[in-house]
Amino acid sequence: MAGLNKVTVEDINVKGKKVLVRVDFNVPLKDGVITNDNRIQAALPTIKKLVSDGGKIVLCSHLGKPKNGPEDKFSLAPAAERLAQLVDTKVVFAKDDSVVGENAKKAVSEMNDGEIVVLENTRFRGADETKNGESLAKELADLVDNEVFVMDAFGSAHRAHASTAGVTKFVKETAVGYLMQKEIQYLGNAVEVPVRPFVAILGGAKVADKLNVISNLLEKCDTLIIGGGMAYTFLKAKGCEVGTSLVDNEKVDYCKEMMEKAEKLGKNLLLPVDTAVTEAFPDPIDAEITVDYVESSSIPAEKMGLDIGPKTQELFAEAVKSAKTVVWNGPMGVFENPVLAKGTIAVAKALADTDATTIIGGGDSAAAVIQLGFADKMSHISTGGGASLEYLEGKVLPGVDVIADK
Repeated sequence: MAGLNKVTVEDINVKGKKVLVRVDFNVPLKDGVITNDNRIQAALPTIKKLVSDGGKIVLCSHLGKPKNGPEDKFSLAPAAERLAQLVDTKVVFAKDDSVVGENAKKAVSEMNDGEIVVLENTRFRGADETKNGESLAKELADLVDNEVFVMDAFGSAHRAHASTAGVTKFVKETAVGYLMQKEIQYLGNAVEVPVRPFVAILGGAKVADKLNVISNLLEKCDTLIIGGGMAYTFLKAKGCEVGTSLVDNEKVDYCKEMMEKAEKLGKNLLLPVDTAVTEAFPDPIDAEITVDYVESSSIPAEKMGLDIGPKTQELFAEAVKSAKTVVWNGPMGVFENPVLAKGTIAVAKALADTDATTIIGGGDSAAAVIQLGFADKMSHISTGGGASLEYLEGKVLPGVDVIADK
């Protein structure tokens, strides 16, 4: 398996031991109700394994970005409640704004083997968590008697925080969970030892977010497809008229370099040939709008491109048909709007219909695939947007790096 030579939950004996597990319970909430529990479901295999092995399981996670210290709307209480419905064991939520407080200490001291305690949002500790403060890392390790730490939060693995990396300095044993294992296996194999032809599809609004990904994937893939808002910077670099479309003028030269690199390496770099255009960005985002389809090389001066057109949909779908490995990160247009979701739907359909291994890098493309009902047709949907991008860039993820090697 490419990219993972780490101790896993299969390799450790946790019977009677306290185990701190960093999960990713950063779930979307609306009025205190979870709107999508995918991330909790994704953590279940690891949690159930540790429970059945007789460990005392202490779960920690962040949720959202609380800017003003502890706030109820960022509490992990709803996640703990949902977890309790999904497992056959006792789940206690330790509500301490300090994360490791009296409630947590009491709950952990009273645990039996195979039970679960869920801690409050690690980001309630502010910089202690996000700046990898030693005090929080030590408190978390002390809570489990400095015994075992399991990292299963791929969505946070690209951040060196106290609960993802710092804590490992103060425990005797470390391991990765099943979710981490699966993520790294799929993404690692796709990038390092892909079955060819390997097609990478990049979308989303900003070229700047994906600079290194573009460069790294050009070296690894056979065909690179560029859609979404970032395509217009490439089109401008080609000398096309892009009207009022989103363009990152500082990155036009970079896009020229990437097109030259593709040519030099003999790779196919596909850009949209036609575009859905309108005079203004929809406000609200899902407002009814009318669009025209024009050639991508000549978008009218007063119009902006907001999705790929039908010819491009066919072109991209054709490229995917013969592929054996496909990695997709980023939508093809403003998919939150039904009229501008057609390009993203077409790509999702093409991936659903291919026999290739299909890997969706988290974030918006994962949301799009789930929303559009194609989730069960994909080989793997990553739970980490930023983490999967950094992995595709070829970076070492801090939350993986700190786990013991086999």
